[in-house]
Formats: sequence, structure tokens, C-alpha cells
Amino acid sequence: MEMKRLTKSTLAATITLVLSSMANAAVVETTRLYTFGEPKYAEGFKHFDYVNPNAPKGGNVIYGATGTYDNFNRYSQRGNFGAGIIELYDGLMYSPSDEIDVTYGLIAQKIRYSDDFMWMEVDVHPDAKFHDGVKITANDIAFTYQKFWDQGVPFYKELYKKVKSVVALDDKTARIEMNEADKEVLFSLVQGMQVLPEHYWKDKNLSEPLSEPPLGSGAYKIGSYKSGQSITYTLVDDYWATDHPVNIGRNNFGSYTYDYYRDATVQLEAFKAGEIDLRSENISKNWATAYTGSNFDKGYIIKEELVDDTPQRMQGYVFNTEKPYLSDIRVREAITLLLDFEWMNKNLFYDQYKRTRSYFQNTEYEAKGLPSEEEIAVLTPIKDKIPERVFTDEYVMPVTDGSGRIRTQLREALQLFKAAGFEVKDGVMVNVATNEPLKLELIAYSPSTERISGSFQKNLKAAGIDLSIRMIDTTQYLKRWHERDYDLVFSSYSANPYPSSGLLQRWHSDYLDSTYNQAGVTDEAIDYLVDQIVDAQEEPEKLKVLGPALDRVLQWNYFAIPTWYSGIYRIATWDKFSRPEVMPKYDVGIDTWWIDAEKASKLPEKRR
Repeated sequence: MEMKRLTKSTLAATITLVLSSMANAAVVETTRLYTFGEPKYAEGFKHFDYVNPNAPKGGNVIYGATGTYDNFNRYSQRGNFGAGIIELYDGLMYSPSDEIDVTYGLIAQKIRYSDDFMWMEVDVHPDAKFHDGVKITANDIAFTYQKFWDQGVPFYKELYKKVKSVVALDDKTARIEMNEADKEVLFSLVQGMQVLPEHYWKDKNLSEPLSEPPLGSGAYKIGSYKSGQSITYTLVDDYWATDHPVNIGRNNFGSYTYDYYRDATVQLEAFKAGEIDLRSENISKNWATAYTGSNFDKGYIIKEELVDDTPQRMQGYVFNTEKPYLSDIRVREAITLLLDFEWMNKNLFYDQYKRTRSYFQNTEYEAKGLPSEEEIAVLTPIKDKIPERVFTDEYVMPVTDGSGRIRTQLREALQLFKAAGFEVKDGVMVNVATNEPLKLELIAYSPSTERISGSFQKNLKAAGIDLSIRMIDTTQYLKRWHERDYDLVFSSYSANPYPSSGLLQRWHSDYLDSTYNQAGVTDEAIDYLVDQIVDAQEEPEKLKVLGPALDRVLQWNYFAIPTWYSGIYRIATWDKFSRPEVMPKYDVGIDTWWIDAEKASKLPEKRR
């Protein structure tokens, strides 16, 4: 793939190619990109509906972060990058928090593309500049794509295979040419890419960590930092896009700081003591029992539960199917039976959770009931490659009475283990053929993972299986994550609002080396379904069939033990914030909040 600036010798040929393409396909000119339906905001809109365009700016906010950091490069393939680093760069487009898969131009002032999706041109906003005052040009766009192709994580090479070239026609306009038509890939190249400054990155390796803050272009830049301990971002005085429609009413804090704490428990105590301004809580026990004290009694700290209607991620214990003893679906199903969600929800989570069951949770693509006739037609060609129950049974999670006694589930699990060649000898589950015990290791870096896994560990022990919980620091965890060096990991798959080509990175065999394929899946049937989904991106009615069909196959393969989701945001703040009347549908919208001077004046001095 060629990604470069055009020379005079190739300019004429490119113009000829452009004119030829325009003759054979209609050209769409726009400031918005979207997959389905129509965007919410018209061309020339003033601001998003969920902001206060008159929100005051100023003040400092302190967030908490866990662990440490040793790197200022979000895209490096080793090291721990600092919290908030991704926000240093503006993107070509911006995605609002009240729409899914719709983006509006930011650095990209205007976009043109052929309706056969073989090419796209991007005009750079004339005011766009980096923090050092250097103008952003089409050359930076071409350089960015080349940099990610040469030095980005492996999945970029897969993503870019359909791209023929990315070139700068001149300083103002970049052009993308495709080897084959693919709307979603073409759009994603522009929708998701942040623009790197060529003059800063040309002599640096994008895959390597940075020990100093890079040159950025966004609303905030790094004002100060203590290596491994804190990072402070300050609002850029002459930020080029302050009055851009996508930014009106946003970026209202004068500065914000991430202070690092060794673990979540210490971080919570720091919040209660007034060292942190705002906290989102994801541990139900903490929410039910730990948010108390004099600062709550005095009204200095407030707790809120905000409705979360977003598509939910698939969270749970993910199996590494590359391990020989976990490659058997019967073993994975048997282990799944031994997680007692009802007991955990009652005794650990104060009945605050619902059971996850789908990779398209809270969407119309979630597989429910038995497959429709249309789904059966899609699944029949791969009938011999998928579990029979995909056709005959609805996938449901085992349900217990919450007492902690799971005799029924244990009997079913032992039968599955036996069918897979395992049996219990002297209280130990062993492989009959090799006489080796079945031992599992769960890696984790958060103490909360260890706490919630105790009952699961106990139930496995009752089946003769030793589950060790290996607590490691974040650096070790990330290394083993990238190398897929684990039996089990408590993790999640990104929420799928609809069946998109992003499923390639998580499930397709061609992307096995991508760390997004957490279960190490290589499966012909799944490849077949994902390929069809990619090909059907222009056909919403087909996706309504393919989505549930894929969901069923993933469910019945037991790649993960689904756990829970809450359906709410748990937010606690020192009472110094105000926010717009309208909350965005798919986010809390903290980037639209502001410091309320009147509220802040009533707080202890250090929290004003």
C-alpha cells in the first residue's frame, strides 16, 4: 500500500483517475459520515442538543487513576500509557454522545467520496493547527496513515488491506483510494483516525513508548506531570476549534488532573477525604456500603444513579481456547455451570446487577428464543460446524436459588467433564488419558476481581478443579494480555450497537494476533458469519438476521462465562458541578459539565 505526497510527475495521472472515477460514480460531498438512517444534526448545526452553549469555563478537576504509567504514547506496543493521553489529538471527525456511528467533521472541513466507495477526499479545515502553531495539512494525514501502516499494532495492517493509497493532493486535500469497495473501511479510516504531526513523529517510532509528552492538537495539552504519579491537562488558550460546533458547550474545565493510586480501595478513600472531585463506581459493594461519612452527611458529596440505556458489553471470565484443556467446548460449558450468579448478586452485589447473556446486549440484534426462518437459512450452510443446540434450544444462563448450593449444576458439569475425558479421582479432576490434574489460573490486577471470584473458586474446588488467582501489577498484566498468556481473564468484549466490521478484530481468524481476540478464536463458521456481516454493511435488513445468528453461535461456543451488567451509571461527586438539562443518550456527558462557582463556594477550600 502506498501512502505519500503526490509529486508533479504523478499529479496528472491522479487527476485523470479522479475524473474517470467521477464519470462512473456519483460524488457525495458532506461534512458528516454515517452508516444507517440519517444523522440527527443537519449541515451547519450550531451545537449538540446535550450541551449548554453558554457554560462557563474555568476551574480545576481532579480524577483518580489506578496503578502507574511510564509512557506518553497511546499507540505504543509496550509500557503503560498515561490516563487521558488519547485526548491530546483532534481527529478528522468527531462522534457525539447521542448518536451511534455518526461523525461530524472537525479537522476535516469537508469530505467528498464516490457512491461506489472506491475513493474519498478530505479537505483540511484552514484553521486547524497543532499546539506549536504549525498548520495541520493533508501531508500530516498521509503521514499518519503511513505511520500506522508501518508501526501500528497488527490489526491496522488487516484493516488497511483494502486501501490502495493515501496521498496528499496538496496541502489542503488528502485522497484515499481503495483496492476494493468497502464503505465501512473507507469511512472508518476517516471517522476514527487522529492526525499526527509529521514534523514531530517523523523521527520517532510509533510502536515505542515516549518518556515526554508529545505534540498535540486537541482542546487540552499536558501542563505538568510527575512521572508515574500524576498528569495535569490545561485548556489551550488559542485552541483552534474552541468555537467549532462539535466543541460548543464542551471542554469547560480550565484544567484537570489524573492522580494515580496504587489500587481502587486507596483511591476511594482519597475521594472521600477530598483529594479527588469525581468518581464513577463499578463495584456494587462499595456503592452500597462505602459511600458514607461526614462529607456525605454535610452534603459536600452527592451520590447519583443515572440511567444507562446503552448497548452493554459482554463482561465475564474469558477462556483462552488456545490452551489444550480449554479447547473442548464441553469443558468450557461445564466450568460455566459452576458460576453461581444468583448467589453472587445477592451476597456480593446487593442485587444491583442483571445477568449478561448476549454479545449484542440491549440491542435489537440480541439472539432470543429460537432462530427465525431467515436465521436458519443463514446458518444451514455451516450446520456441521456449529453446535446443534443453535437450532434447537434458546441459550439461557443456568439459574440457581441463590443459596450457594448448586448440586444440580454440579451434576451436569461432572457429566460434561466425563464426556470430555475427565473424571474426579481422590477429589481431583484429572484427564483420564494422561492422569494430569485440571488446574486453571485466573490473572488479575484488581483486588475486586479476587474478591468476586472467591465463590466461583470454591465451586470449582467442589468439582476437583484448582483455580489459582494470580494477582499481578498492571505492567505484567498487560504483557501477559498481549501474549495471551492466561487460562482465564476477567474482561469484556466491547458493546456492539449493531453488527459492524469491527467484529473482524474480535472474532475473525485473520485477526488472531490482535489482542482484541481475547479467547484466541479460530473458527471457520464464525469467519463465515463475520465475512457475511462485513459484506452486508449496506443492507440493514440482512444485518438484522446475521447479528442474532452470530450471537447464537458465539453464545453456544462458551468462549466466555457471562457475568453481569448494571444498566445504571453510579456517579459520586463533590458538589461543585452543574450540567446541562439534557443528558446524552450514550454517555454520562462529563465533558459538558462545568464548575458552578456558587456551589463550589460552599465546599471546604481545597475542593472549590
